[in-house]
Amino acid sequence: METLGSREVYANQWMVVREDAIGRADGTTGIYGVVDKPDFALVIPMDGERLRLVEQFRYPLGLRRWEFPQGTAPERAELDPAALAERELREETGLRAGRFVQLGVLDVAPGMSSQRGRVFLATQLTEGFHEREPEEQDMRSAWFPRGEFEAMVARGEITDAQSIAAYTLLLLHENAQP
Repeated sequence: METLGSREVYANQWMVVREDAIGRADGTTGIYGVVDKPDFALVIPMDGERLRLVEQFRYPLGLRRWEFPQGTAPERAELDPAALAERELREETGLRAGRFVQLGVLDVAPGMSSQRGRVFLATQLTEGFHEREPEEQDMRSAWFPRGEFEAMVARGEITDAQSIAAYTLLLLHENAQP
């Protein structure tokens, strides 16, 4: 596929929506809508058999959802993924990690968005005070046993695709350990 042209339809500090004119291999043309968002970091804070989750109101869904700490830094889009992970963990939970391990990369919605995420496992944790942004004022944070996390996924209480995919990366990482 070849991009023949592009026009910005909408933009704010968190995203740009664009419409691209495309040329296909067979010579036909069309349009493709794309949502450009900064890359994000998702952190799995783990202390033994406990996982730290955050719960917040997700405006597009109109629901409160439990998920792993995650976020972007539009004002610092070139921030190193590990530094972004450290920032998101501290900001949303107050935790500081002595060790970060990158588990993998997630493409959020590759059929419509350029956004990618790096998944990190955070261990050797120490408690501290959170540094939440104004949009995160109603956020809660709590520890859950891994079995409860899995039960919440099975019951449909955790539906965040990135959190569920990140947990799969954690399982693969653990299975690869000698």
